[in-house]
Amino acid sequence: MSRRITVGVIGCGYWGPNLIRNFVENEAAELSWICDRDARRLEMVGRRYPFARRTRDYGELLADARLDAVAIATPVATHYEFARAALRAGKHVLVEKPFTTSVREAEDLIGLAERGGLVLMVDHTFVYTGAVRKIKEIVERGELGELLYFDSVRINLGIFQTDVNVVWDLAPHDLSIMDYVVGRDPLAVVANGSCHIEQGIENIAYVMLRFDDSFIAHFHFNWLSPVKIRRTLIAGSRRMIVYDDIEPTEKVRVYDKGVTREVNGDKETAYQTLVSYRTGDVWVPKLDSTEALKHVCAEFLSAIGEKRRPLTDGEAGLRVVRLLEAAQTSIASGGQPVRLR
Repeated sequence: MSRRITVGVIGCGYWGPNLIRNFVENEAAELSWICDRDARRLEMVGRRYPFARRTRDYGELLADARLDAVAIATPVATHYEFARAALRAGKHVLVEKPFTTSVREAEDLIGLAERGGLVLMVDHTFVYTGAVRKIKEIVERGELGELLYFDSVRINLGIFQTDVNVVWDLAPHDLSIMDYVVGRDPLAVVANGSCHIEQGIENIAYVMLRFDDSFIAHFHFNWLSPVKIRRTLIAGSRRMIVYDDIEPTEKVRVYDKGVTREVNGDKETAYQTLVSYRTGDVWVPKLDSTEALKHVCAEFLSAIGEKRRPLTDGEAGLRVVRLLEAAQTSIASGGQPVRLR
């Protein structure tokens, strides 16, 4: 049996303990280090995993020659600094979403990983859920027909962030889902947002992506909603999907519904158009209920062991950051379209 991959986790706040738990439960990993600047938090998490070394200085963690990989679960403003230092130290890196605060930072990290022959992965957790993987499977089989639109709502009351706005906080989830399921690059981004609580930090935003045909994607993000909604509609020419992440059991429903356009007469009378509505069965597929983060950690370790790119690699993280950056630019310009490269 090959040696287990030694892992250190930087950040023991909200998400870090979940990563730690999943690495501990994975037989391919050995939790070697945990790191956090907050001594009390480090002590609290450390008591659960006394076999892991503790430090408040990530430099001490990176200096360990036996350490193979690092998972970074810290505020987004620190991702680039920590990931860059880890890659330069020869460690494989898993970074929380969003990947970085800019396209430039993302491209730099990708270049470092490629030159060092290291695995660089972004934790786009929803891509690893049973629901989203099933949706991807349905789309790839062509069951929806030609894709028409992707419409997503992710709203709730709070939690208000002080370092990022609602787009950088919530949008990485839905943008990564769209990127994975649709697999196409948009041409332009249009976004509008408003600040109601703290000036300069948008708490509500609408983002629209334009593509090179009639397909369109629209997103609504909101920290100021009286209800929590996590719902995505994906429509095709044959069938449509409703993905409701709050639904406890039937998260994905496939509707055999649609419209058919019929034109009576020749081109001169083409304006006489009839639209017929098709209503069929509703299908609720069986989903894998395994915790998504278990798949995230397994994919990271597997990519390291097999010396391959992970599913949500640095390029996937870059694509999402490019959309986030463009959306922020559009908001700042009053909703002007921002063309993508």
